[in-house]
Amino acid sequence: MPSGSRDYNLTQSRHTSSPQWTLLGCGALGGVFASLLTQSGQATRVLLRERHRSTLHPGIDFTSLEGHTQLINIERGFISQPGQIKRLLVMTKAGQVIEALTPLVGQLATDVPIVLLHNGMGIAEQVVTLFPHNPIIAGVTSHGAMQSGHFVFRHTGKGETWLGPVNEAARAHAALADDLAAALGQAGWDEQIQARQWQKLAVNCAINPFTALYKLKNGELAGPRFADALQQICVEVADVMQAEGQPTGSDELLRRVMTVVELTADNYSSMYQDMEQGRETEIEAITGFLLARAACHGIAVPVNQGLYQAIKEKQ
Repeated sequence: MPSGSRDYNLTQSRHTSSPQWTLLGCGALGGVFASLLTQSGQATRVLLRERHRSTLHPGIDFTSLEGHTQLINIERGFISQPGQIKRLLVMTKAGQVIEALTPLVGQLATDVPIVLLHNGMGIAEQVVTLFPHNPIIAGVTSHGAMQSGHFVFRHTGKGETWLGPVNEAARAHAALADDLAAALGQAGWDEQIQARQWQKLAVNCAINPFTALYKLKNGELAGPRFADALQQICVEVADVMQAEGQPTGSDELLRRVMTVVELTADNYSSMYQDMEQGRETEIEAITGFLLARAACHGIAVPVNQGLYQAIKEKQ
């Protein structure tokens, strides 16, 4: 089909009493993942908050990377009546994870894996406390997504997705990455997922606050205007990572940052989108987490501190 075409034949998800995936958090990335999972033939249910009962419409309006738009019929459920959950994919904003999961305490069988896919760090440990017997899996993804209306989503960039274990029980669930790969084109399992989380954190610390504060596309960070500040951010993050036992160098981090800037040049960061829409940002789990770890080690991170305060004042 030509680019920009629209197909309003509903793509049906296979309605089963117990879908393969239950997805919590239907923002930009959650909507894209729910659509891609459904298109790959993996029955998916989206769990919504009660306030969405009055605003439901027939399906998810999904535009693929190729510009093909279709209406996808995805099963909806509500937190108050979650139904049977086989595996839970949590894609809320970092600051909403605990609040979103709390109503499910006592509702999940202890063998149900909980997969956390959000920006930032420091949340998984809290989830382990809430669900001490469940397999807890952390993930990072660099897919790009935009939400342009109520259940209207666009896949804006193909990226990599990695999962890995947070607790011992999670180690038996590496096959989840294979199922995600069938929907996303690639997904991997990494026992050292924390290293990938730190690398993603470094990229987010550099790109997200600047694009949000200056209202820029990611690619606009490539010019000389931000070169010194981006380098200093990477020096600060590298210092904290080394203190945390994550060997890296600031040059390596800066290369990663500039690669992402290049690959996602036309994209708006999630923090930019959140600020524009008046939503809470993930600054606490991104730069806030870095500042907390830096304080524990007595490391000064003035550029990150300044960006953190600037975002907090604006949101």
